[in-house]
Amino acid sequence: MLAQFLAGVTDGDAASALHGAVAAGLDRLPLPGSGATLARWQALSIAGGHDLSFAKLYEGHTDALAILAELNGPEVAGATWGVWCAEPPGPGVALRMSGNGRYTLSGRKQWCSGAAAISHALVSCRDAAGRRMLAAVSLRQPGVEVTDQGWHAVGMAGSASVDVVFNDAQAVPVGEHESYLTRPGFWLGGAGVAACWYGAARAIGERLLATTHTQAADRNSKADPHRLAHLGSVDIALSGAAALLIDSAAAIDAHPQADHCALALRARLNVEAAATTVLEHVNRALGAGPLCRDAAFARMAADLPVFLCQSHAERDLATLGSQLAKKGASPWAL
Repeated sequence: MLAQFLAGVTDGDAASALHGAVAAGLDRLPLPGSGATLARWQALSIAGGHDLSFAKLYEGHTDALAILAELNGPEVAGATWGVWCAEPPGPGVALRMSGNGRYTLSGRKQWCSGAAAISHALVSCRDAAGRRMLAAVSLRQPGVEVTDQGWHAVGMAGSASVDVVFNDAQAVPVGEHESYLTRPGFWLGGAGVAACWYGAARAIGERLLATTHTQAADRNSKADPHRLAHLGSVDIALSGAAALLIDSAAAIDAHPQADHCALALRARLNVEAAATTVLEHVNRALGAGPLCRDAAFARMAADLPVFLCQSHAERDLATLGSQLAKKGASPWAL
């Protein structure tokens, strides 16, 4: 259903596509660990293969719905959600109880994807005791300023991840302190981002496959062994990443309450490496032509490296290594 809907979206407006998908009920994905995690990731992969700015907004919205379900957060009919939980150095967002027993948010939040287009957000913040909290906030109220600051990238331009300033904006705490980070679904949501990356990498790889197939079918065209080698490298990268995502989804569904930190990091880092490999080989195989003459391909090729930076690179590798070192047992047996 999502693929059919996106096939009819041609204007490249990520926000409009998100609103259309929500209106059509295509945001109601199986929850992580509910027994159909692979189906959830397949939808995220389809989104990534269509347009990564849309995928960023769609993944954030569907992740918010999963978080709200897990932490018994508020239900808002027709809302479009973002999850704004980046914590760069510097002052963050403060959650305070006002005199009438309500809560307010104040402070500047960075990396707020889709801020000008969505209606609500889940925002990481700290309470008066400095404890980490999560709060739901309507973006259509006094006290919320969506700026045009903080985003100058060419890649992922459609996600418009700008700064948002809160000034005593009304908010609702979601869960208890630290519960956003300690809940089982935290790592499950993190792994789902990799499905978006995979969808984009697959779409890029399929461009090389289609071009090479056309060349092979032309009897008057001589096979390019270098292009074939690049296609082989793409196949190795994508097939390995796909196999890991399928196995990871099955492991999550088998033990949804387990600590899946290592599993999620392994999936993310593996797909990140595969996507980087695919992009390199496809660009070397096809040259400048698609980057200069195919708007959709050029946008995907510009978006993917920026989206992959959502990974924490060597920090994630170190965390994965730490997880393995603590357990000691080898996870690599067939």
